Amino acid sequence: MQEEEKVKKLWEIWRECRLCPRECRVNRERERGVCGIGNELLIGSWGPHPGEERPLVGWRGSGTIFFAGCNLKCVFCQNYDLSHEIRGKRVGVEELEKIMLSLQKYGCHNINLVTPTHVVPWIAEALISARKKGLKVPIVYNCGGYESLEVLKLLDGLIEIYMPDIKYGKDETGEKYSGVPDYWQVARKALREMHRQVGELEIDSQGLATKGLLVRHLVLPGQADGAREVMNFLKEEISPKTYLNLMDQYYPAYRSGEYPELMGRISRFEYRDLKAEGEEKGLRLD
Repeated sequence: MQEEEKVKKLWEIWRECRLCPRECRVNRERERGVCGIGNELLIGSWGPHPGEERPLVGWRGSGTIFFAGCNLKCVFCQNYDLSHEIRGKRVGVEELEKIMLSLQKYGCHNINLVTPTHVVPWIAEALISARKKGLKVPIVYNCGGYESLEVLKLLDGLIEIYMPDIKYGKDETGEKYSGVPDYWQVARKALREMHRQVGELEIDSQGLATKGLLVRHLVLPGQADGAREVMNFLKEEISPKTYLNLMDQYYPAYRSGEYPELMGRISRFEYRDLKAEGEEKGLRLD
């Protein structure tokens, strides 16, 4: 399928909103989906980011673009002002294209699309246009892992690096904390498709990621078993050489206070043991 046909198809999916597995099926030209976004593209901020994974940051930063809204409703969200309160500046496709090109001009090593799932048509259209005008750096699809296979297949060839932040290794946890009853079922299928498209993470001689799958997993308090499920799946069904950032920086945020079990933090001993398990499995841990 030609790039222009892919964009046309994405806009068709958007109009009866099936961009993510929630499949709201609202007309986004007139209504807002569960993501909180309707007929607009809102950006909270953009610029070189030094706080991403090492293969993305390099020495000039990852060119992050933070989109407002989100198809997940995580009660512990640390960026809730963007994802839940929908704060951001409204921009169009042309301005998004200019932002991408400006980040490359600054020297950023990649364009990092943060929470892109619900605004993919704008992104795809801007990306195709920007590439015709000289955009060459890798594109990072930095998502929550709850992705539509149909949409992912339309992105094949447009995305160099998939970076899903896998929230949970159990469906019941996803339903409790993000309001989706099938999170882990969906995420596993999405991971398989992402890996099919781009393979294992490739890093060049300068230590920069050029293509591939980079997985994140934030370990929640009391959810070590879920983290083990994620690591086991990556080893056995994706690749034992999967690049995984096993994160320990959870802290109570947003509505965490409504869930007593989320008011603590994972202990350094529990995290150390999990990381050792990941290393034993052969995973490439950040």
